[in-house]
Amino acid sequence: MTVRQSFELALQHHQAGRLKEAEGLYRQILTGQPNHAGALHHLGVIAHQVGHHDLAVELIGRAITLNPNNPAAHSNLGEAHRATGRLDEAVVHYRRALEIKSDYPEAHNNLGIVLWQQGRNDEAIAAFQRAIALKPQFAAAHVNLGNALRSQSRLDEAMIACRHARELEPGSVEACISLGSTLAEQGRLDSAIDSFREALRLQPQTAEAHYNLGNVLRKQSRLEEAIAAYRRAVALKPRQVEAWNNLGNALKEHGLFDEAVAACHRALELKPEAAEAHNNLANALKEQGRLAEAAASCRRALELKPDSPEAHNTFGSVLTELRQLDEALAACRRALELRPDFAEAQNNLGIVLTELGRLDEAARAFRRTLELQPDLGDARFNLSNLLLLRGDFEQGWPLYEARWHLTHGPRRSFSERIWEGEPLQGRRVLIHAEQGLGDSIQFIRYAGLIAERGGAAIVECPRSLLELFRCAKGVHKVVATGDPLPPFDRQVAMLSQPFVFQTTAQTIPREVPYLFADENRREAWRERLGRNQSRWRVGLAWAGNPNNFALRKRHISLEMLLPFWQVNDVDFFSLQIGPGAEQLPGFSAAAAIVDHNGHIQDFADTAAFLAELDLVISVDTAVAHLAGALARPVWTLLPFVSDWRWGLAREDTPWYPTMRLFRQPALGDWASVIQRVAEELSRTAATSSVGSLSAPC
Repeated sequence: MTVRQSFELALQHHQAGRLKEAEGLYRQILTGQPNHAGALHHLGVIAHQVGHHDLAVELIGRAITLNPNNPAAHSNLGEAHRATGRLDEAVVHYRRALEIKSDYPEAHNNLGIVLWQQGRNDEAIAAFQRAIALKPQFAAAHVNLGNALRSQSRLDEAMIACRHARELEPGSVEACISLGSTLAEQGRLDSAIDSFREALRLQPQTAEAHYNLGNVLRKQSRLEEAIAAYRRAVALKPRQVEAWNNLGNALKEHGLFDEAVAACHRALELKPEAAEAHNNLANALKEQGRLAEAAASCRRALELKPDSPEAHNTFGSVLTELRQLDEALAACRRALELRPDFAEAQNNLGIVLTELGRLDEAARAFRRTLELQPDLGDARFNLSNLLLLRGDFEQGWPLYEARWHLTHGPRRSFSERIWEGEPLQGRRVLIHAEQGLGDSIQFIRYAGLIAERGGAAIVECPRSLLELFRCAKGVHKVVATGDPLPPFDRQVAMLSQPFVFQTTAQTIPREVPYLFADENRREAWRERLGRNQSRWRVGLAWAGNPNNFALRKRHISLEMLLPFWQVNDVDFFSLQIGPGAEQLPGFSAAAAIVDHNGHIQDFADTAAFLAELDLVISVDTAVAHLAGALARPVWTLLPFVSDWRWGLAREDTPWYPTMRLFRQPALGDWASVIQRVAEELSRTAATSSVGSLSAPC
């Protein structure tokens, strides 16, 4: 066989995909003729096809030295350079190919790809259009044109290009993916999903299709499906940083924070300089309460990408939770300087301004957020809290329903209709608890109003409240969350009741007590505490949940309460259960506080305990709510900007007539609050006698 015959046979094997046979023949030719340009060129093409791009550059470069005017060799060398990331060199060789052969559509297409990768979109579009003009049936060029047009947000033109590609080559996975991506950009998410699923029908092992499908499913909040798509993408292409990164985001949004952190770490193992992955890791760590680590990840993201509005925004959010509010404010403002239409940063700015007590500015920030993104539930909810804090119940309650559109979960689904305030005429209404224990204790009062409307209130609540709520005014039946529900006709969420009843500051149901301590349990506490009472009995609760931002700012260390121990004729009892109680064993004045919490199994036990105390002093916790609901004297210690239910400035509250409010005069100033309460306690204990209030269950 002659060299020419061997070369022609090698080309036949090569074109048929039999690379091993073709490579053997090319090498055989080069053994006899080391300067055979064609064999060098095509051996280099095989090296490129199997991923040996540097070898391809060397072999094709040698071929061009021997035959400088081969346009195909220049185009293929451009491809090898592109694969190694040497984009400028690739452009040089594509342009040389076109100097030699201006009507070379493949070279125009390849040049367009590199120009697009360089961000030279107008030039890329022109190159793709030239390729198509020369070869109208060039499906790949239509796909690439669609991608380039989409990157310029020329979505209608992109759609035409992608559809043309599909018509030319119905089995093209690339055309399906490009069409799906364009549909997603247009907001036509269901159609985009169909296109990505078609790509996967054609070729189930396409990592890019799984990845893009995950992106669209995540936009639709179909997080379990999105996570499955991302997992498939990284299984097929384990080094795809973007897929690991977005998997981390989806896991975080689904509440799987440990797995989210692991996915972000994997992205960073693959690409340590990926600023976006550091930012996403910070968000996941923040959700875990690992704030110092989250701040460090933000700083690393900003080192890598100082002008990232997303990283500045995340940093502002983390700093807010760290109570570094001035720095948080600066970070949010910087995010907005970089991207003025950044709705999430506007929302975070509103949160920081609220915490700083700059309420007018906060309201403007939330309203601006809603101008930018009217469907952002977080901003609507934050604005509702601000309005309620100011006592604007008329506007606040409707907006408070936006809590169902937050990222943490939708409204519970029932087949029974939501009760909207219509006459009940004996119908059974399910009131289902939805937030914290204190919220349930505060709003169980509305069961009595449902009874007045002619309904029977069935209450679903946490098991720890079950026995307590059996005695609540107006309650027909109580069931623990997770237990089978009895039949009911209507349903309403616990904190939607003020909206349904159109509650105003004047119509708050303020009659107390509406919860009652069981007499048998009270008798047990009398025996436990002793019947001879010559000193004041004061219960203390000093801490919220340190892992919850809203509760962390209400947290006081036990050591800060030392001024209380200077008050004469007072016995102190711990009411702290859960986080914060661990401070007792190491407390310097531990002997001065009695801990009976081993006898408390649920809130019915707590209620009986409170009923035998003269006074409760508490930060904003469920204990304070319970004392108020029982009509026990209670002093509630509030941060500088309190929860909405306590209003502004006032020292009393219509929600609980027996409660006094003691507020921080400045941000973070618990010391002056504690001193004032200690002085008031000393004066009250010396001049007053407080009796017990009781009512039968």
